[in-house]
Amino acid sequence: MPFSIPFLPYEPLMSNPQFLEDLAAKFSALIAASPAKDVEKNARAMLAGAFSRLDLVTREEFDIQRELLERARDRLAQLEARIAALEGKGGTPGA
Repeated sequence: MPFSIPFLPYEPLMSNPQFLEDLAAKFSALIAASPAKDVEKNARAMLAGAFSRLDLVTREEFDIQRELLERARDRLAQLEARIAALEGKGGTPGA
């Protein structure tokens, strides 16, 4: 049975975290069916090395940064509303 890669839609990996897990599972299934167990060990080492060179973050770090960004956006909206209210009262900043 030849191995084929199904059509993969173009979308960022972060929006589809299951993609890498599915890819690893398919790769493992392919290797398990072959007699070359050393190939799996070498491929895992090669992939681990490639991923370590990439500037990737963990899901936990990503979620923390997303939460901080949401808080910063909320605070910015509050400050913009406050400035607009102050400018609306006739007081111009710096005058």
